[in-house]
Formats: sequence, structure tokens, C-alpha cells
Amino acid sequence: MSFIKTENLSFRYRDNQPEVIKNISLEVEKGSYTAILGHNGSGKSTLAKLLCGILMPTKGMVEINRLRTDNQQDLLKIRENCGMVFQNPDNQIVASVVEEDVAFAPENLGVVPDRIRTIVDECLKTVDMEQYALHSTYRLSGGQKQRVAIAGVLAMDPDCIIFDEATAMLDPTGRRDIIAAMKKLNKEKDITVIAITHYMNEAIEADRIIVLNKGEIFLDGTPVEIFSEVEKLKSVALSVPQVTELLYMLQIEGHDFPNGILHTMEAAEVIEKKVLEFGAGGKKQ
Repeated sequence: MSFIKTENLSFRYRDNQPEVIKNISLEVEKGSYTAILGHNGSGKSTLAKLLCGILMPTKGMVEINRLRTDNQQDLLKIRENCGMVFQNPDNQIVASVVEEDVAFAPENLGVVPDRIRTIVDECLKTVDMEQYALHSTYRLSGGQKQRVAIAGVLAMDPDCIIFDEATAMLDPTGRRDIIAAMKKLNKEKDITVIAITHYMNEAIEADRIIVLNKGEIFLDGTPVEIFSEVEKLKSVALSVPQVTELLYMLQIEGHDFPNGILHTMEAAEVIEKKVLEFGAGGKKQ
């Protein structure tokens, strides 16, 4: 069942400027995990803001759970259904204490205090931040702040969360924690996850990858399908995971390796098998 649907979606920031998004039609299934890739200026973040109703289409339409973003009466419900986590958590955190920040959304939605306490505890537990409930938000690390920002979105009980380069400002540990949180929300909570990213190792965790180029869909498929198109990705200034690049280079040198290897251990097994096949002397056994 489609949770998000766009038809001929186009957008420009000003009338005299070129379109940033051009005639995009797509559907995102409920409970799926989709990564959106693209070089700087490809339209990734603009598309993310269109998909959750922050920006309105110049042409075409966006429908979220059968509600249209260009209908003012639907917008509040859409923003409850579809939350967004931005690149810089400092722009999203509004309170000085962690639990107060998470409580902000349900308080504004008129949720009764007893229920808010339960919501805050559950959301902080989901992102493994319950032990920091009374900590100052300003003393947290970047990864911890981003998890608090996710908990704040979760407090609205959304069906979908869009992560707009939410790991871009984090160190490898913080990035790993946020990727784990995305997977947990998707698999355990059945939340539809859309991750805008330029990290290839994040994208391989998704069920589906959409590649944008100049505001249009350039590629759309599973991670294996997308990262098998090494030359096409390079043509739009994108890379592939390191292990995929390694095997691709070996293919160019004449070695017979399969396409679409994405994980280190999978690559190690394939290389080991090839070494055993040819033996120590370099001749096929």
C-alpha cells in the first residue's frame, strides 16, 4: 500500500529560476525503508521538504496517506503523520532539558500530562536515551542530540520519518548510532523511513534506493541493482561502497566477480572462493 505518492511533481524557488524538481512521479510503500542519493544540487533536500509538506509544489501533487500537501485543511494531519529530522540537531531542539524537549510536541497537541510522561519515556527508550532524560541538551554529543531530535519526532507518533542528511555532521560512532536507530524504527515500529544521504554505506541498509540527478529520477531500484551500475553512478558524480569499488576494479582487470557485492564479509567470501578456485600457484584447480 502506498503511503506517499507524487504525480508530475515539480518545484522552483522563484518564478524566474529553473526548476529544482522536474516531473517526479513515485510511490513509497508503507513500512518501507528508502534511501535517496544525489550529488550536491541534485534536489534531494528539496524533494524531502516537498514530501512532508514543508514546501508546496509548483506543479503536480504530493499525497501522504491519502492527504494532499496543497490542501491547507490536511497540512496539520500530514505533519503529525510525517516527521522530519534535519542535518543539524541544534536547529530542532527547543528545550534545555532532554525530557522537556521530547515533551514539547505532545504538549502542543494537547495530550494529557500523564500520557505525556509515558510518551516521553517510551520515545527516549526507543532511541536508547532514557538515562539522559534529565540532562542538559547543550551538553550532549552530536549523535546524542540527533537521537533526542528523533525522539521529539517520535513523540508525535508519526507513520513516516524523513531523515534529511541527519548523519552529515556526526562522527563515525554517532553516524552508526543513527543508522541503527533508523533500522530499529523501520523494523520494530513499522515506521516508513526515507533517508536523504550522501553516504553509500548508509544507503545499502535501505530496501530501495532512488538516485536523483538535476531534479529528476536517474535510477530507482534495490541496493544491489543500483550499486551494480558503477559507471552510471560515476557519470553523475556518485561513488559506490568501497568493497563494491574494489570488486569492480578487479573486474576491469579481467577477474570474474559478481556485480552488486555491498558488504565487507560478502566480498571476503567471494575473494576467498576465487583464491581457492585458482590455488596458490595462480592456476585454476
